Amino acid sequence: MISVEDAIARIASCAVPLDSEVIPLEQAHRRILARDVTARRDQPPAPVSAMDGYAVRLADADHAPVMLRVIGTSPAGHPFAGMVGQGEAIRILTGGVVPDGADAIVLQEDADSDGPRVTLRAPATARHIRKAGLDFHSGDVLAASGRRLTARDLSSIAAGDVASVEVRRRPVIAFAATGDELARPGEAHGPGGIVASTGFGLSALIEIWGGVPLDLGIIPDSIEALQRIPEQIISADVVVTMGGASVGDHDLVQRALVPKGFALDFWKIAMRPGKPLIFGRLNGRPLLGLPGNPVSAYICAMLFLQPLIAALEGVAFEQPLKSVRLAHALPANDSRQDYLRARLFRRNNEVFAESFSLQDSSMQSALARADALIVRPPHAQALVEGDRVSIIRLID
Repeated sequence: MISVEDAIARIASCAVPLDSEVIPLEQAHRRILARDVTARRDQPPAPVSAMDGYAVRLADADHAPVMLRVIGTSPAGHPFAGMVGQGEAIRILTGGVVPDGADAIVLQEDADSDGPRVTLRAPATARHIRKAGLDFHSGDVLAASGRRLTARDLSSIAAGDVASVEVRRRPVIAFAATGDELARPGEAHGPGGIVASTGFGLSALIEIWGGVPLDLGIIPDSIEALQRIPEQIISADVVVTMGGASVGDHDLVQRALVPKGFALDFWKIAMRPGKPLIFGRLNGRPLLGLPGNPVSAYICAMLFLQPLIAALEGVAFEQPLKSVRLAHALPANDSRQDYLRARLFRRNNEVFAESFSLQDSSMQSALARADALIVRPPHAQALVEGDRVSIIRLID
């Protein structure tokens, strides 16, 4: 068996970043940039007023009170075409372009309008003018290659007059559940049959992580059925199987796929749950064989498929760990790294983790109720209530 850290490193190192594509900005949320995005214009493109008021010459209005002649208006989108001269003012609204000749603003609450004239009751100031390029200039990098675009990025890029971006192609993740005992929800079940549930959570995770899920359905426990997988994954970048990876007569994945071009990298990881995990390449494509137990499969997907998808998108990934207090004692750990389902709660302004009493890898209801996984390294010492532990927060 190999360690979790070694397995993650070996899986991620085999991934070659995918090619890129150009997409409209409105489709780019959460996508990974393949090329820097640079602004095509200054923002703002001209000096604009940050407030409603009057654009004036500072030389005319550095004292108060003073009366000036109003010669026009400058609302947003309709700049005043002339120039502000001595003794003159322009009625200006927020976002309006500051006209030539003006270099200060007086707020409207500090002014009294009387037809064509305005009396300023407070001195003017230049601080209410947003200079051209205050936010960024044409040619500035708005988002760097390798960045996963946020909603905030999209607004910033749009302000730079950029309508499309070059991003990494989303990896297509083909997945299949294996087992004669499986049937989809709502379908008839044979004797000893169970519902094939793991794929639903896996598909959602793949989308959250930036991939495109491709459900191959349920594959029976037969060499012939499994050997048809290569024909079904022409468009896929990664293949994921669920089940058929444990020790026993029904471990069919390797037996079926080796003759079809599968090359094993490693098998079995020193972790709990999730020990029987296969990783290798099927005709050049990464293949991840997850355990059949649904909790094991979910946790293994978090630990190993997530960094693989990130590597295909050209970015490094490290599972975020958080330190919290332990709500109860835990015994010393053995040679396998544990991932304990737990709920989180606050006590005296600190976060505590309480693991569930039953950690069986078939119990999905506990996983659904859990807030986090407590991570216990191999040979970790016994802990008492209040000791600190590392957790992985579970995503929605």
